[in-house]
Amino acid sequence: MNDAERKIAESTKAALETRFEKSVATEIVALKKFWPAEDYHQDYYEKNPLRYKYYRNACGRDDRVREIWKDEAGGLSSHYK
Repeated sequence: MNDAERKIAESTKAALETRFEKSVATEIVALKKFWPAEDYHQDYYEKNPLRYKYYRNACGRDDRVREIWKDEAGGLSSHYK
């Protein structure tokens, strides 16, 4: 959206490339247009906590985050509990 966000994105990408010793394929480009998701997608984890927990368990996301980030994953975000 602006230079500050671009710098944050680039430094985050560089940190990931350093950590994993691989290049990140995500291209960082200027924002041209943004379409917000429909209301029913906003705060889905709060509006549908049971379905969200089921999704998180079924997709294996938490296990994968812990596998990649190990101790740094900690308790994960409180949004995802």
